[in-house]
Amino acid sequence: MNMKKNLRKISTGLLAFVLLFTMAACTDSSQDTIVVGGKDFTEQDILVHLVSEVIEDKTDINVERKPYLGGSSVVASSMQTGDVDIMVEYTGTGLMSVLNMDAINNPAEVLETVRKGYEDNFDIKWLEPLGFNNTFALTMRKDMAEEMGIKNLSDLSQYAPEFTFASTQEFLERSDGYDSIKPFYNIEFKEVKGMDPGLCYTALKENQVDVSISFATDGRIPAFDFVILEDDKQFFPPYDASIIVRNDALTSHPELEDALKLLEGKISDYEMASMNSRVDIDREDAKIVAREWLIENGIINAD
Repeated sequence: MNMKKNLRKISTGLLAFVLLFTMAACTDSSQDTIVVGGKDFTEQDILVHLVSEVIEDKTDINVERKPYLGGSSVVASSMQTGDVDIMVEYTGTGLMSVLNMDAINNPAEVLETVRKGYEDNFDIKWLEPLGFNNTFALTMRKDMAEEMGIKNLSDLSQYAPEFTFASTQEFLERSDGYDSIKPFYNIEFKEVKGMDPGLCYTALKENQVDVSISFATDGRIPAFDFVILEDDKQFFPPYDASIIVRNDALTSHPELEDALKLLEGKISDYEMASMNSRVDIDREDAKIVAREWLIENGIINAD
């Protein structure tokens, strides 16, 4: 009997040890994993991989990549709840869509405003901009715009009642979106069609609509021979892309910030548009495009 009791005690002890070891391993794994999230369009997919590749190359931190999580509000909420640790956000989006503040046109002032707002409200840090400004833009087919003499959004206002407008659902719902730009420029389209971001470009290219919402750094704008209508009254604020990080992630991983800073000021409008074009037009893989760009620019080493 004593032997059986001793065996049971030993078995129980071993089981407890195994369980504790497994829990510790799981906890350590979780603590050493950073989640990088992104919105539901090509540029954000590329940016998720750019950020993730740098972290993996320069640190020992495990990275979970989550592109295409949804629109701005979805990813912003994921950052605030801690489901996502890092993302690339745009200053104008942070200012107007997340913090619900009025437009500011000075890029430095916008950055400082969102930096303070996110620190105070969400305990999230904004790093310095990556170098490109992906502002919203209204686009037309170049030949049509030139034929009608439409160069800017003020010109568009007189023709809008004859036109059909393709818009993402997000732009229709944002505070810095369609409902705000309509009275600002006195634009009232004959018809508005809400659709996925990629379909907006296709609809404009195939003459299904006359005007489309676009992102200024999208490679399909030059590839499809579109023209961006000048925001001549400066409705849109700057949308400078910047990495934002939860402060608790920076506290747990002090090496993280130095790695992320390697991307600051490194990506021009042209370079971002070129990467977007490789994915959208040439059908290359976003992860490969991101990695090749990082290697070509000496930010990470090739294997």
